[in-house]
Amino acid sequence: MRQKASHSLSAKTLRTITAAVFCLVLVLVAVLFSTWLQKPEENKTTLSTFAMGSLVQQTVYGNDAEAAATAASSSVTQLENKISWRVEGSDIQALNAAAGHQDVSLSDETAGVLALLLDVCRESRGAFDITIAPLSLLWNFDENPALPSAEDILYFQQYVGYENVSLNQGGRRAHLDLEECAVDLGAAGKGAACDAAMEAYKEYNVTHAVIAVGGSVGLYGTKPDGSDWNIEIRDPNRDGALGVLHLVGGFISTSGSYEKYFEENGVMYHHILDPETGYPAESGLVSVTIVADSGALSDALSTACFVLGYEESLSLLEHYGAEAVFVTEQNEIFVTEGLTERFELSAAGYSLVSGHA
Repeated sequence: MRQKASHSLSAKTLRTITAAVFCLVLVLVAVLFSTWLQKPEENKTTLSTFAMGSLVQQTVYGNDAEAAATAASSSVTQLENKISWRVEGSDIQALNAAAGHQDVSLSDETAGVLALLLDVCRESRGAFDITIAPLSLLWNFDENPALPSAEDILYFQQYVGYENVSLNQGGRRAHLDLEECAVDLGAAGKGAACDAAMEAYKEYNVTHAVIAVGGSVGLYGTKPDGSDWNIEIRDPNRDGALGVLHLVGGFISTSGSYEKYFEENGVMYHHILDPETGYPAESGLVSVTIVADSGALSDALSTACFVLGYEESLSLLEHYGAEAVFVTEQNEIFVTEGLTERFELSAAGYSLVSGHA
């Protein structure tokens, strides 16, 4: 009996020890899991710089977060030095200088951006046009905007046409047919900058990141806790947010009539020009936000869709697999199907209309 009792006590003790070990393991797992969740916060870097005529803001997580953010900033600057017509020695400046005369060589980065944007030009039937430069310079929204004469608009409009741009030798060389033509990639430059930053993040094995360049945002993965990023869309009629997009990865770009404008004789003129008329687009929209899988694409589509208007934009969005939030002059909001569960309206005075695409 004593031996049996002794054996029973030993088993009970063993069970107690096993339970204690199991609890200890659970505690260790909980601590490790908590540490893992906090790790991105411990390796977080924020960096603010200036490029593409805009503030560039980054928040980066990872073991080499600081190096990644620095590399991304450098990549954005290097891209600007290749695709901006304002930068001395850039590919686009060289292309414009050689217009009507000879081909110019393109860097891989410029060739990639130019090919994508020419595709958007074609698919949007010219609503987005990279040769808008003669008209943009005429309106001069960046420095001293003023209403041009109808004669001047008509004159410079004849030199706007993406068909005058050709890519040769597999896209590594470009040519402008007319001497008066000029390319301006500014309407997609900020989105392209987000693309360049993403490549740097991949190289440095970043875990999570967000970069904002003007009206374009690039999202790398999820937030550190695994949840969606919350991206505010600006209210086009007043200070504050129109609503929030809840997203995992991707690129967001917004174009709006509120960004650059002037008023003359009681009429407001905004900077988003319609290549077909030479005047600011009159599509019934005040804001378009695009979500796409490329920054340059989202940026270009935001301009194209603003010019086209809501209904005419739907087939273009479908072609590129992109989604959008449209805000009309009547304060109606149309949200395409892929974003209906991801957009949350927060501003008063708007009616949310179920969209389709």
